Amino acid sequence: MAERLIGQGGVAGQIGRVLRRHTWIAPAIVLLLAFAVRFHALEAQSLWNDEGNSLRLAQRSVPDLLDAAGRDIHPPGYYLALKGWIALAGQSEFGLRSLSALQGVLAVALTIALGRTLFGGIGGALAGLFVALSPFSVYYSQETRMYAQLALFSAASMALFARWLESFTTADTEGTEKNRGENLRTSSPFFSAFSVLSVMKFSALALVNAAGLYTQYSFPFTLLAQGILFIAWIAWRRRAGRPLRRAVTGFVLLTVLTLALFAPWLPTAWQQVTTWPRTGEDLALGEQLRTVLTWLVYGNTAGKVALPQLLWPGALLIAALWPGRGRANGWRIALPLIWAVVVTGALFVSGAYRLANLKFLLPAQMALALLLAQGARRLWVCHWRVPLLSARQSGAIVRLLSVMCAVQIVLGNAQALDALYNDPAHARADYRAIAAHLGADERPGDAIILDAPNQIEVFSYYYRGSAPVYPLPRGLGGDDAATQAEVETILRQSRRVFAIFWGEEERDPRRVVQATLDAGAYPVASAWYGDVRLAQYAVLGPAPDMPTVALDARFGDALRLTGYALSAPAARPGDAVGVTLFWTADAPLAARYKVTVQLLAPDGTLAAQHDAEPANNLAPTTAWTPGQTVIDTHGLVVPPDALPGEYALVAAVYALDAPHDRLPVTGDGRTASEIILVEITVAR
Repeated sequence: MAERLIGQGGVAGQIGRVLRRHTWIAPAIVLLLAFAVRFHALEAQSLWNDEGNSLRLAQRSVPDLLDAAGRDIHPPGYYLALKGWIALAGQSEFGLRSLSALQGVLAVALTIALGRTLFGGIGGALAGLFVALSPFSVYYSQETRMYAQLALFSAASMALFARWLESFTTADTEGTEKNRGENLRTSSPFFSAFSVLSVMKFSALALVNAAGLYTQYSFPFTLLAQGILFIAWIAWRRRAGRPLRRAVTGFVLLTVLTLALFAPWLPTAWQQVTTWPRTGEDLALGEQLRTVLTWLVYGNTAGKVALPQLLWPGALLIAALWPGRGRANGWRIALPLIWAVVVTGALFVSGAYRLANLKFLLPAQMALALLLAQGARRLWVCHWRVPLLSARQSGAIVRLLSVMCAVQIVLGNAQALDALYNDPAHARADYRAIAAHLGADERPGDAIILDAPNQIEVFSYYYRGSAPVYPLPRGLGGDDAATQAEVETILRQSRRVFAIFWGEEERDPRRVVQATLDAGAYPVASAWYGDVRLAQYAVLGPAPDMPTVALDARFGDALRLTGYALSAPAARPGDAVGVTLFWTADAPLAARYKVTVQLLAPDGTLAAQHDAEPANNLAPTTAWTPGQTVIDTHGLVVPPDALPGEYALVAAVYALDAPHDRLPVTGDGRTASEIILVEITVAR
């Protein structure tokens, strides 16, 4: 069966002959796939923080853009490209992201071209397929950021560099010092290096390299890989007795021209790179390597793949790197290998490993795709003999292995692509939904606080309401007293405050905004929109520091409720009621607990509810000291359609990891799952 499918006369063999005869078919199919998966649902997700920042930078005048980019963590190349692009495509989500999507497709095309230079047509098409369907590549091709452009210029640089090296190999094979019409018989390496064709080659590669440097500060790792490869290649040529002067002269000229083009931005780049904070995650090296390999092979939405799934790319890597004939062409396999190792190794050596930084590995993903494609190609054409089998049977088995490995990788990518499009766990922060929620329920006296950096850019893209918006802390943060004072002023002027929390550890590490809101208002609701949290507060005056009603209710073995206070004994539909609970513990608590406060209608149905760890999640029970009093505030909004009557206010406690198991409440000789605090009158 395997022979009929995989052998020279089998279906796969016939398909292979058609593809070799019509060399344009395979690249065309791959590029159509790349276009389809990158432009599919391009506008489905909301823009997130960094995309909003890209738009606002691109909207500036060129001098202002350059000035702002000098303070940004990225150079201005992408922002300038986006500025020109939105003049053509507009500022819709589709228009903004279509630049990256197109750049992603072009990166696939250049991967195919590089693969053809290194390993022939089938190798190039298969490498392009691995990049085209990679959820890692697709994800960043659907984002208004510079990472697809980083991949594009990295692929373009390596493709031009490979053609340059190939020109010397071709000259060696032909036994001449001609390189596409260049007469190198002159004794002057200076003249040959500056012939018209050489200048064109150097200029194109230098321009691409400079463009890459202006795009992203991790691009130099691709140039470092080229430098290491060139040194190794020169060492081999020296042992083989090949001419060196022209190659060395050309590489020096290339480097000088690239640096000259980047020289205006070099001081700024140096300042930015040398002052980057160390942001790596302290994980075991094995776990880091497994995550990186998963992202590079199966994508960032694949989750934690089983180890057997890593055997398929492992087999192709072994086949690609297995020693073979042709030392003169050893640089072809060395190029993607060194490229992948240098780009990936830089992430670990710099201590910058964390999930948010793995996007810098997009060039390594293309390099690994080239290696995997070469492994599949070598398995397909190799003549390995399987014991006890004929040469034809052995060939069919090895080809079947080649196909199985490639198909398993493609299927893994397809599954992860489905997760990319449809799994909410992989969706970006949904500022579109946040703005829609706020706009649908806007009232006089509302205020909106954007806690931490880079939210005003994307929030203002979607929000069209009239409530005042306050980005806090101001500037780069650090002035906690000023932040607290401004939040207190906002509370005095508002009836409801909505706070959007994201990245507080960068600008508001001591959570001054939330702590001030918790002290001066009652938390009513909190919901996650991706990794962004929208919290609503009712401004009913500061929470009391002493209970107005004393209690002695025990929850479980060590947790006690010593009293409570209400903001008001009655309310109207649509009003908020504030409840302050006073807790203490008789002994250290080993588990984290949540408190639920509920408002029950006269018929016993749930009318309103607020759940949180004590002190609005800022005082987890495992951090309590026995005897310490913890003040815990909760806000409840009476439904606008609530009927008049007496509504019971109840409280209960449950474990964070077991939300359906409430702690038993004991007091006055009774045991229950909740405590009824008081009845609140709801009147029209």
